[in-house]
Order: sequence, then structure tokens, then C-alpha cells
Amino acid sequence: MSDQEVDGRIPEYIDAIEHLRDGQFEHLEIPITPYDQISQLGVALSQLAHNIEKRYRETETLNTITLQLNSGLLLDEILENVFTEFRKLIPYDRIGFALIESTDKGPIVRARWAKSNLPNVLLGSGYAAALAGSSLETILQTGQPRIINDLRAYLEQKPHSASTRLIVNEGIRASLTCPLIVNGSPVGFLFFSSMVPDAYRDAHVELFQQIASRMSVILEKGRLISEIIEQRGKIDQQNVELRKLNEMKNTFLGIAAHDLRNPISNIQMALELLLMPGIDMPREDVEAMLGDMRQQTRFMLGLLNDLLDITQIESGQMKLARQQVALAPYIAEIAARHHKLAMNKDTRVVVTPVATGIVLADPALLRQVLDNLISNAVKYAPPGSTVIVAAQHQQDAWRISVQDEGPGINEADRQHLFQAFARLSALPTGGEKSTGLGLSITRRIVEAHGGQIDVDSEPGHGSCFWFTLPDMPPSPSKVP
Repeated sequence: MSDQEVDGRIPEYIDAIEHLRDGQFEHLEIPITPYDQISQLGVALSQLAHNIEKRYRETETLNTITLQLNSGLLLDEILENVFTEFRKLIPYDRIGFALIESTDKGPIVRARWAKSNLPNVLLGSGYAAALAGSSLETILQTGQPRIINDLRAYLEQKPHSASTRLIVNEGIRASLTCPLIVNGSPVGFLFFSSMVPDAYRDAHVELFQQIASRMSVILEKGRLISEIIEQRGKIDQQNVELRKLNEMKNTFLGIAAHDLRNPISNIQMALELLLMPGIDMPREDVEAMLGDMRQQTRFMLGLLNDLLDITQIESGQMKLARQQVALAPYIAEIAARHHKLAMNKDTRVVVTPVATGIVLADPALLRQVLDNLISNAVKYAPPGSTVIVAAQHQQDAWRISVQDEGPGINEADRQHLFQAFARLSALPTGGEKSTGLGLSITRRIVEAHGGQIDVDSEPGHGSCFWFTLPDMPPSPSKVP
């Protein structure tokens, strides 16, 4: 070999190195013949050029992907783009994303999102496990991505790893776990998984470190924006509820003004008449007027109580003072009181035999439910009819019903029967007044106890209002 031949290749190598330095990979001429010590340098330089170009292309692709992902706002949108775009850099059939959450028992890792080419995703959103003592905690301590190229062998070594067993059962055979760290604080993990064993055998950890570093910031940004939007949605919903409450308040005031005006006017007229100087009225007329005023004041007090009740319920201030209530004597006492009141209409209120049983309920509110249903039954029942109160035990609940022989309820009335201020097309048989709030209050009280309320009725065949209360084992103590 002559000195001239050596000098001829060396300048070409130097020229190639300068092109590599400037990021120019096209048309590199690196002579590797004849084979000697100088050409070995050319072979090494050629391999170096290939590796540098590969890293350069990977970084260029990562920059492009990062720019595209960073333009997204919502976390789920960003993750969907990750699943599509990262195929240019990493082999995978599945991607998972998990967040670190603080709890009273210590930090946990909760799966937030997962997408797979496989038909079944067993380790999906919501799965959670303790961080302390786990392999994921070790990853955070090292700050390095973890590669497992044979998950089945890993599961044999750690058979108690529930998460590994789930993804192996999905069909996953290799995994790459990237820790996500923002400003020195761990926030979660990004999991790339493949159906092919050894999928990450020749992978460059440096590339995964770049991916983890960039994705940490992007995903954290998306998470925060998603939380802000979610909170905004909650605030908007609260504003809707507040507007509803304000509208209901205005409705209450309108109802109160309308329904209280007439009875107050009637009472005022009666009082003015009774207080007229020199008035001489028969005793029976005076008693009739006083009786009418008593009915008017009872109606007004009932309306005000109903308005206060519905306002308290709608504002979320209704509190249940639960006690153990023995149903049989409790229902019998309430029905007996209503039977006396119903005698003025020649109507009977009877109770079918009630089995021994106890429910956990607020006695005062439960009485309000029964008072409303029984008084409504009497109100719409024709004179001479019978109102039947019954209670049957059904599996883990009690079904309490009030059956009347009134006109029944048509389909149009059923649509808004339990709504506030609902007025039925049927009229009370004794001219009694109604606020239109009783059934709405009743429904809310029953639901607050964990029960349901409804009516079985056909026009012309009476109505059976019923509600359920959760059962509880009988107890000899603390029974009112």
C-alpha cells in the first residue's frame, strides 16, 4: 500500500465526518476497500454513520410527534394520538396510561386509559394497586424505563402480580414501562406492550427516556386541562341547579301569594262582619263562620308547611333521624286517627293485618308520608267508601300501600303526579283544597329512605298508592 492510497481515503473519511456533523446523511462516500487497517476505520465510520442517521431520524420523528401531540388539549385526545403516531418509533399492540393518586393508605397507581389491537382489554381504566413495594416504585426510584421481553417468564417469577397476569391473559408477551416525571415529581406511567416476545430486545433506552421526558409534560398538561374542563362542567351544572332553585323560589312565592290571598280575604271579611257594631247574628251562623275560618287557617298553615318542606328538600337540607320503627302498631295508630277524621265523610279507614317487622326510618317523616297518602285517599274517595292500608314483607323490603275507591288516575295525570304543584283533573269529593305539593314531598322522603313510590290505578276503579322501605332484622330494643 502506497502513502498516496492512504492519503486518498483519509480525506474522504474526514469529509464524511464533516457531513455527519452537519446532519447530512445523503450521498456519503466511505471507501472500505481494499481491506486493510485503514478500511477497518471506514467500516466503523460507516456503521457510525448508520447509527447516527437512525438516531437523527428517530429524534426528528419524535419532534414531529411531540409537536402534533402538544397541539391537543384534552387528555383522551392526546392519548388517542399517541396510539396512532408512536408506531413510527416503537413496536406495540397495546398502550396503557396510569396516574399516581394519593390516598389515606398511601399512594396508588390507577389505570386511567388503555387501548389495544387485541379483542379483550382485561387491565382497563379504573384498575388500581398500591405503589409501595411494587416494581413500579422501583422504576420511579431509578427514573429509567423498564423492559420485560418475556412476560410469561416474569409471571412465573412473580405469580402474585395481578396486573401482569391480566395483560398476559390478554395476549401480551413483552412490555416497555416509561415513568412520567414532571418537575421532579412522579405523576404516572406510560405502558407500551407487544404480542411478540423480545419486541424490545434491540431497543434504545435513550430514545425511551426522551419519549418519557416529553410525554410527561404533554400528558400532565392534558390531564390538568381535562380536570379544568370537568370542573367547569360541574360548575355549569351547579349553576343550572341554582337557576332551577331560583325559578322554584319564584314559583313558591307565586303559589303562596295566589293560594293565600283568597283564604286571608275570606277570614278578613268574616272578622269585619263579626266585629260590626250592633251585629246580631244567630249562634249557628257565627259558629259556621268560625268553623270556616278554622278550615281556612288550617289550609294556610298546611300550605306554608308544604312550602317550607319542599324548599328544605330541594336545598339538600333534609336530614333523616332514623330509628327502628315497629310497623304494625305504628301504622295502626296513624290509620285509627285518620279513621276518626274520615267519619265526617262516612268513609272508613281500615288496616289489613300487618306481620311483625321493623324498618329503619325517620318516624316523623314516615308519618308525613302516610298522612299524605291516607288523607289524599279520603279526600278523593266517595262517601260511604273504604280506604285500605296494608303492609307486606317482600324479600328485603316492606311494601306499604293505601287503596281507595275513588275515581282513579288517568294517563295524563300520571305523567306529572309526583311533581311539585301537580293538580289532578279529579276533584276532591268533599271540596277539600290541595297545595299540589304533598305527593312531591312524599316521593322525596321515600327516596331519601332508599325506597320507591308509585301508583297502580285505572280510571273508574280507584287507586293504590304504594311505597317501599328497606327491611332490617327485628330488634327488641330502641323500638318507638
